[in-house]
Amino acid sequence: MAQVTVTIDGKAYRMACEEGQEDHLSELAARFDRYVGHLRGQFGEIGDLRLTVMAGIMVMDELSEVDRRLNTLEAEVESLKTSRETQVSDQMRNEEAVAAALGEVTAQIHAVVARLNGRPTSAN
Repeated sequence: MAQVTVTIDGKAYRMACEEGQEDHLSELAARFDRYVGHLRGQFGEIGDLRLTVMAGIMVMDELSEVDRRLNTLEAEVESLKTSRETQVSDQMRNEEAVAAALGEVTAQIHAVVARLNGRPTSAN
């Protein structure tokens, strides 16, 4: 396990993480520290624990909003997939109908040609 020292609200904390995740953990800590700093700027000295809890709640609120947006986007993607499948199915049916109509027209043309070929010409 790798070790990283992060700073939250001016205090250093030694944290363990998986190898290769050190930069990611440092960035997460820096983002959380910005939440804490923002709250400290708004509310002043309200106690470290309360400040940390408030920052945690802010992070969870943001995460909740991201989850909501993700769920909305996933529902839209599902709807688009369903719509696409319906359109592809409709297109296939239309192509089959056009092919059938062309087949009928072709048969009618062949019938007309056969009748024309079977008739004596008017010059004889």
